[in-house]
Amino acid sequence: MTTQFMTVTGMTCDHCARSAQAALNALPGVTAQVAFDSRTATIRSETVLDLIALKAAVAARGYGLEPRTQPGTTERPKHGASGLHVAIIGSGGAAFASALRAVENGARVTMIEAADKVGGTCVNVGCVPSKIMLRAAEINHLQSHHPFAGIGRNAQPLDRKAMLAQLRARVDDLRGAKYESILANTPEITLLPGKARFQDHQTLIVTDASGASQSLTPDRCLIATGAAPMIPPIPGLAETPFWTSTQALFAETIPASLIVIGSSFVALELAQAYQRLGAQVTVLARGGLLTRDDPELGAGLKMALEGEGIRVLTETTVNQITHQASRFNIELASGTLQAEQVLLATGRRANTAKLNLDAAGVAMNEAGAILVDDHMRTSAGTIYAAGDCSTMPQLVYVAAAAGTRAAINMTGGDAQLDLSIVPAVVFTDPAVATVGLDEVQARAAGMKTITRRLDLENVPRALANFDTRGFVKLVAEAGTLRLVGAQILAHDAGEMIQTAALAIRFGMSVQALGDTLFPYLVMSEGIKLAAQTFTKDVSQLSCCAG
Repeated sequence: MTTQFMTVTGMTCDHCARSAQAALNALPGVTAQVAFDSRTATIRSETVLDLIALKAAVAARGYGLEPRTQPGTTERPKHGASGLHVAIIGSGGAAFASALRAVENGARVTMIEAADKVGGTCVNVGCVPSKIMLRAAEINHLQSHHPFAGIGRNAQPLDRKAMLAQLRARVDDLRGAKYESILANTPEITLLPGKARFQDHQTLIVTDASGASQSLTPDRCLIATGAAPMIPPIPGLAETPFWTSTQALFAETIPASLIVIGSSFVALELAQAYQRLGAQVTVLARGGLLTRDDPELGAGLKMALEGEGIRVLTETTVNQITHQASRFNIELASGTLQAEQVLLATGRRANTAKLNLDAAGVAMNEAGAILVDDHMRTSAGTIYAAGDCSTMPQLVYVAAAAGTRAAINMTGGDAQLDLSIVPAVVFTDPAVATVGLDEVQARAAGMKTITRRLDLENVPRALANFDTRGFVKLVAEAGTLRLVGAQILAHDAGEMIQTAALAIRFGMSVQALGDTLFPYLVMSEGIKLAAQTFTKDVSQLSCCAG
């Protein structure tokens, strides 16, 4: 694979970038991304690039194309002031955050990526495309299921091809703006395509697509290889054309029926999206839903999903899966289910198996995740890890924060990552958002607590929205009434949770939280009202009472 970064001239808007990109991609064997912000074309080909043909292609659209010396060529960047060479395996959120801070601190960086696209899971096959799909599904659902009188409820025909084209374009734009343009404009970062493995704790062997290998001996190394869908050993599954989340996000058609195996956020988000896009969805969960969270959240979400027509079977084990005549057969203890498609969403496993970590002295847990401390250090002194390949929470904002702190520590600093307050969101509708401790976690920590739950029928904005599905639950330390946790099930739970996170971060009591001014009408007022329930009956308060 040949990669060339080039400057595109004559562009005046994002449409120009898409036009130039289309012209380049029309050439045989060429894959290109054009970023308007940086005026950069990232062009890849399995053969030698023909500069004359490339220039002619964009010239036909009114643009120019000029070569430039960029990362990804054979030219090595100059040493930073520190003289340190940092190797980063991976190119996702943790990798880029770490690379930028390492460069800022004077290091030069070699970023090693085995895939044909940089950016990792989040922008390519995770957060970004999934949220686009979820929002599209929500709009489709509301057209025929909104609660407002006097407005027609008419389902419109679905153009999946157009949806998918829009999704892919936005993913390409964000990858170009947030990842590829950084490589193009940061000469201290060299992108090295290939698969990395450790020869020992000091040496990396990088093998490219042609099979050619080279060795690196960096001063420091960050492992940021992410995670991939975990496939359970269900008899017969491997012989079937099942989906993982990646195939589900980019499927060309909407199946008439879909069985989703799993009960975590990926399973439930995609299950609801496909139901709202026209599939008949069944969810199979080994236990309950969202079993790592407060049970009331999973129970409330189950009720909401079933209210939309999704069949949810909990405490269910799949014994065997077969596929014949374009149908899946799923054998359960209670009988056999059939569906046009099956989606496996049973968790993710760290991408560490092929790194030869034993040779480097890097310790892992039983699931293959790299053990790290609060400085992102592994058991090998000069090797660090961040993101989903490590034992930290599998959240991209945690990965980025960890990557930044790893870079600080690799370049001589001393930075810790505090994971005591990590807000998390499941982007279903209603959404699930949590931060801090729930009742069970608080008891396990030896803390005596007081808990209050406020159903959304007591929140004015929820009433105005004609959507009172859900609740706000607050956990406070007994005696001090200091807020230590929040669990929210609500349409806007993801937009609400940071209020609770900040209250916990700064040690607020529920009394102080209840006395704080909140705008009216907003959903986050539900947090204020929930805080007031520790001392009063909010159902007896006047409208927007303080």
